[in-house]
Amino acid sequence: MDRIDTVKVPKSLPRPATGADVAKVLAVICSRRPRKDLPLDRLRDRVLFETAYVCGARASEVCGLYVEDLDLRLDDEHVRIHGKGGSVRTVLLDDRGYVTLLKLYLARVGYTAGPLFRASINGRGGPLSYDAAHHRWQRYCAAARVEIDIHQLRHAHATELINAGVSIEAVRRRLGHASTETTQLYALLDDKVADAEIRAARRRRDRATR
Repeated sequence: MDRIDTVKVPKSLPRPATGADVAKVLAVICSRRPRKDLPLDRLRDRVLFETAYVCGARASEVCGLYVEDLDLRLDDEHVRIHGKGGSVRTVLLDDRGYVTLLKLYLARVGYTAGPLFRASINGRGGPLSYDAAHHRWQRYCAAARVEIDIHQLRHAHATELINAGVSIEAVRRRLGHASTETTQLYALLDDKVADAEIRAARRRRDRATR
């Protein structure tokens, strides 16, 4: 038995959702320019799930955010995310439309400290639980007729960064992975950057052989 090699189980590839499908679900919740009479819990949900998407954060990490974790200085907006094992990472908020929606949400709810996403509409509750967020996400997905697991928001963001040419190390830091080995799984997915380079190389080769 000592001479038998250890069986290595291959890691499964993450399953990212498409940006179009994510947009469908977010639109079902509300638009980025919500009506003034929109219930606060729906506005909260839109900001919560979009935070997970644009930051590449775990849903549990987003549910645990506090107002104090935000740094919304103009043109240098960041959020401090508390990850696994007590790790903390700072993520740039580089989507202007999202930042505008986040500021609108803060103005509507009036929070200046404490949990960013609260369980009760009146603002006196504790942080929204992961289970509650997961249940609400599934309900919105059903309404949009799209099947996306809540964790696929994180995968979608990571894949978009890789396809945009962002380095593995930069994506690793943004996602809070302990090592690049985990992050490199995203590079094994449909890499549009690599596909474009390969097609361009083939076209150049074809022209040279004519």
